[in-house]
Amino acid sequence: MEQPLPLLQRREGAVLVLSNNNPAARNALSPAFYAALTEALAQAEADATVGAIVLMGEGGHFCAGGDLRQLAKRRELPIEERRAKLEGLHDLIRAVRDCRKPVIAAVEGAAAGAGLSLALACDMLVAARNAVFSVAYVKVGLTPDGGATAFLSEFVSRQVLTELCLTGERISGERLHALGPVNRLAEPGEALTQALELAAQVATGPDVAMGRIKALCCSAYTQPLDDQLELEAQLMVQSQATEESREGIGAFLEKRPADFVRLRQINAQRTGNEETQP
Repeated sequence: MEQPLPLLQRREGAVLVLSNNNPAARNALSPAFYAALTEALAQAEADATVGAIVLMGEGGHFCAGGDLRQLAKRRELPIEERRAKLEGLHDLIRAVRDCRKPVIAAVEGAAAGAGLSLALACDMLVAARNAVFSVAYVKVGLTPDGGATAFLSEFVSRQVLTELCLTGERISGERLHALGPVNRLAEPGEALTQALELAAQVATGPDVAMGRIKALCCSAYTQPLDDQLELEAQLMVQSQATEESREGIGAFLEKRPADFVRLRQINAQRTGNEETQP
């Protein structure tokens, strides 16, 4: 019997929608999903017509985390092999974080364990009010991975972080919104719609500048002020010489909307022409 694709892809204009396709297991993660999502992100980076990415799950759940049946078997492996398998997840988290295109999570149902980590690795998060988030590792005698503690520590105190990790308490979409990381709170069944609206909005922006802005937003939480000022200075002087800034500043002075989409189309045509050159 042919196995279903681990990742479904479709386009909504300039927005690429990527969907975890393992609904029978509430979209539990697998090496096949790691590989498929990493490849899709790389292809999106190279595609000038992609302005933003929405990450979701099929069947009413975002992601239930790791496959516990597979994790149970890892106790039989040498520690080096267990570490190598875990790095598959961590490489995926890095791929989401480092992708130049904005990645928006659309969360319905459960986002537990590594599923929570994956949602928080995205640049923005849209969640249904009744979505359920959980740092569930403690309930099965495991410790967090996928950057869960790093991402949570960006917006909660050490005390709240410790409580969430030691209790594995279920967090509703409403509570996570109150804690800070949820950009849009949607009614049940409407997370994808709102995520697509947000993605369509940012997809009209300047491609190169937005990639640089994403890098600045990521480094802001890990760098001392002087290092962040240096990076801001480097990227600003580079951005001042781009066609994007020429268009953006010109549009402002001429009192018209900037047309960054046209620049994306030109870049896409250039890329296509380069690929067809003998």
